[in-house]
Order: sequence, then C-alpha cells, then structure tokens
Amino acid sequence: MANLSVQMVICFTFACFLLLAPRNEAIECQDVVKYLVPCMSYLRGTGGPVPGACCSGVRGLNEAASTTPDRRTACVCIKKYSGEITGLNPNLVGSLPESCGVHLPFVPSPNTDCSRVP
Repeated sequence: MANLSVQMVICFTFACFLLLAPRNEAIECQDVVKYLVPCMSYLRGTGGPVPGACCSGVRGLNEAASTTPDRRTACVCIKKYSGEITGLNPNLVGSLPESCGVHLPFVPSPNTDCSRVP
C-alpha cells in the first residue's frame, strides 16, 4: 500500500510540473490585431507623424513574433485584415515598421508571400 502511495505522489508531482511548465505559445491573429489597433486611424490617413502608441504596438508585435512561425502567422493576419478593413492606405501599411524604426524581414502588403517570410 505504501508503494502505491509513493507512486501516486510521484505521478501527481510530475503532472503538476507539466501543468505549470512555461509554454511556448504561438502568436495568434487576435494578438496581432491587439498590437496594431492603435495604428488604425494613422493607417487610414494621409501620413504625418506616427502616433507613439502605434509604434509601441509595432515594436511589441515585432518582439512577440520572434520565431519564423510567429512571423508567418503575423504576416498572414496582416494580409487578411488589411484586405478586410476599408480605407487603409497601402503605402502607410507597407512603410509603418520603418516609420517606427522596426526592421521586419518582410514588407506588410497584400502581395507578400507569407510562406517565404524567414
């Protein structure tokens, strides 16, 4: 009986470690949208200075999408939503990262092949 109790404690402890272990969660479209919401009025405009909150979001998205799969997901989400949101200025969308001092390995554009994003 004592042997069974020890095994149960070990199994329980192992299960707790699995549940509490940090996860490497991938970025999702809702995350991309959250980061870029502060940019919407700027991206619908004609230019001018980029709002600080927008650049903070761009930098946050760049940090969050640090792996190739995450960058590809972000690319797909940006393509999807930029085609669905009316009134976006495609030139501002494409130049937004550079305007915020962020280097991306792809240009946000409806024509970007997201499967080629490194």
